[in-house]
Amino acid sequence: MNLRLLIASLIAAFTTGIHVFLGGADVAAPLLLSTLADEPRLTLYVVWHMASLTLGLSAFALFIGSLPRYSQSARYLVLFISVLWLGFAVIFIAVALIQPEDGWLFKLPQWILLAPVGLLGLWGFKKHST
Repeated sequence: MNLRLLIASLIAAFTTGIHVFLGGADVAAPLLLSTLADEPRLTLYVVWHMASLTLGLSAFALFIGSLPRYSQSARYLVLFISVLWLGFAVIFIAVALIQPEDGWLFKLPQWILLAPVGLLGLWGFKKHST
């Protein structure tokens, strides 16, 4: 078993839970109650659900990739998911850093969970590439 990918999948599953339950209360619910016009409000709500699906399926795929039986066939899926999660982390960091006020790196702390999944995924991918 690829322990790095297993840990990445567990962190990804934990992150999915935080996104769905805490994000649902802190982001999705207020979004639906906002005074934004219907089209952008509902589009953002759909994007929130798309993120939920992406996070959850990524956790599952990383778990499958951690299993010896599927390690070779899932290699490039693991690479894709790892790069995707690192990209998500970079976007959160970039948005936080371009804000005029300080402290946004910890007001938007999602990168703290996204980056380790991507890094562990890359490390686990490299383990099976050698």
